[in-house]
Amino acid sequence: MQFDKLTFEDLTAALASDAPTPGGGTAAALAGAMGAALAEMIAALTLSKEKYATAHDAVRPIAQAARRARAELLQLAREDSESYDGVVAARRLPKGTDEERESRSREMARANRRAAEVPMRTAREAARLLDTIPVLAEKGNPNAASDAGAAALLLAAAVEGALLNVAINLDGAGDPAFAEELRSEAARVGREAATVRENVLALVRARF
Repeated sequence: MQFDKLTFEDLTAALASDAPTPGGGTAAALAGAMGAALAEMIAALTLSKEKYATAHDAVRPIAQAARRARAELLQLAREDSESYDGVVAARRLPKGTDEERESRSREMARANRRAAEVPMRTAREAARLLDTIPVLAEKGNPNAASDAGAAALLLAAAVEGALLNVAINLDGAGDPAFAEELRSEAARVGREAATVRENVLALVRARF
């Protein structure tokens, strides 16, 4: 499903349906894309004003990073839905014989690994951009300070929501080393994102 081609009403209706996809991983990526869009807006409102010229060098690369992140997160929204469709398809494979059960088990593990890898990429992407938001909160156009806070909240939600989708798929991945590696990374990324989120909110409130 091309989520970026849907109206917002159709998108929310798709999320609200009883279909297994799109689900939380897609919603997390879309939240991140909205956070990235807000970061782009704040950067534009800063770069377009000469009175904030001293901040331009710091903000310009953030504008570019936000634009790239928005495109990547929209792609990840699609990939997340597709990856979980793969899990559903694997569950439906026949299991009447030993050979079928073995084949189904392999396919289930492969599908669950992908269903964990995709939201991990979402979390990484959202966290990378979140790391730049303190600069926007501190140096960006002060009229958009609340937007910097909203961007941080959306990006942090993308990280946290994506990491939940990583966790739920790891038990079925059939690879303890792979699962432990992603659990360790997920814990670190989650902690760091939470710290940045709180830092941004403090910076934003200090500007009111």
